[in-house]
Amino acid sequence: MRIAAPELTPEQTYKLMSGIVVPRPVAWISSLGPGGKVNLAPFSCFTFVSNTPPMVGVNIGRKAGVRKDTARNIMEHRHFVVNLGDETLLDAIHASAQEHPPDVSEAELLGLEVVASDAIGTPRLAAAPIGMECRLHSVTPYGDTGAEFFVGQVLVFHIRDGLAQDGKIDTEKLRPVCRIGGPNYATLGPIITKQAIRQTPKSIMADGRTAP
Repeated sequence: MRIAAPELTPEQTYKLMSGIVVPRPVAWISSLGPGGKVNLAPFSCFTFVSNTPPMVGVNIGRKAGVRKDTARNIMEHRHFVVNLGDETLLDAIHASAQEHPPDVSEAELLGLEVVASDAIGTPRLAAAPIGMECRLHSVTPYGDTGAEFFVGQVLVFHIRDGLAQDGKIDTEKLRPVCRIGGPNYATLGPIITKQAIRQTPKSIMADGRTAP
């Protein structure tokens, strides 16, 4: 099969690419809406972009050309929390994608407890095994539909006790979920461990160049 990209509508392209770029981690973002209500929504175009300082990025599209509640809230308050849910929270993650008026709190609707953050005004989810308090760093637009890539600098990491060992996350204990094509999700499954690749020092040649 051959598909010419310019012939696809934005909706067709999204369906195709969301089934190709898999699996995708889910950023369960809490933000402050009108009246201080805690908006909650999942986004799967999510990654980390820097380790010094730590930064994470998420792509937030538009609905009929209008920014989504999460994007508007982040732009107004300049901070947000990226919560990472585990498989026990999958039903709530999926349900939080349903659209509601801006002044409706998805956290309240789903009965999810929120707790105050340390460095920002946006609360985090108490049940989430990981929460990252973020200050907005930058917003970059991409494409013709108004999608924007939001980058936040992580100010505080909240990690459930027992998940971190020697500075590393125990992924089996985290039990993360990921998004695949359509309304479908996947869990971690088997972990395949390969031998670490050791880098050998490059020798210095007589003329000062390093040998390949």
